[in-house]
Amino acid sequence: MIRILLVDNESLIRRGLKALLKLEANLEVVGEADNGEMAISQLEALPTDVVLMDVRMPVMDGVAATKEIVARFPQTKVLILTTFDDDEYVAQALKYGAAGYLLKDTPSEELAQAIQAVHKGYIQLGPGIGQKVMTQIPAAAPKPSPALEQLTPREREILQAIAKGLSNKEIARNLYISEKTVKNHVTSILSQLNLRDRTKAAIFANSLGLGKEGS
Repeated sequence: MIRILLVDNESLIRRGLKALLKLEANLEVVGEADNGEMAISQLEALPTDVVLMDVRMPVMDGVAATKEIVARFPQTKVLILTTFDDDEYVAQALKYGAAGYLLKDTPSEELAQAIQAVHKGYIQLGPGIGQKVMTQIPAAAPKPSPALEQLTPREREILQAIAKGLSNKEIARNLYISEKTVKNHVTSILSQLNLRDRTKAAIFANSLGLGKEGS
């Protein structure tokens, strides 16, 4: 069972999300909060796997809350809920370690799949504003060491797939290789580029345009 904390200052949105998530057998909403400060207080008392985090809230916004949650509760994943005009907020949240973002009007089935993917350690880059967000955080894209050219053609291919938000299983299926092989390549990519995790790899790759369709 994946334990979820809903964080949004609009109670109507929280109720709607809770109703949708109740339809999923392996998802459980364990708490709600209307600002980041309250969310952190909830996490201190409630074991939580995934936080669905709004960004624009009073008292403490989702960006500040994400930064503190990632630092204090490293096993808890933060998935940002956003609108099209929240690009700057999303960029900052990703910089501070959010596992990805979704638009608030994401269909319920896709929302459930995204929560499960984030819980497994995958990143989730929603549609619509991905390229705009990535262009806003060039400073957040870690500098590769050694250079990108040190990657093998296969590793560059996998990095491009990571930039598009594909899971290891999806990459394995698309490239006709085993999931274990993909995991080994991902580990090598992160090590060679001196990146902490898949989210940082996706941000870095998108900053180079690797996530664009047809790239």
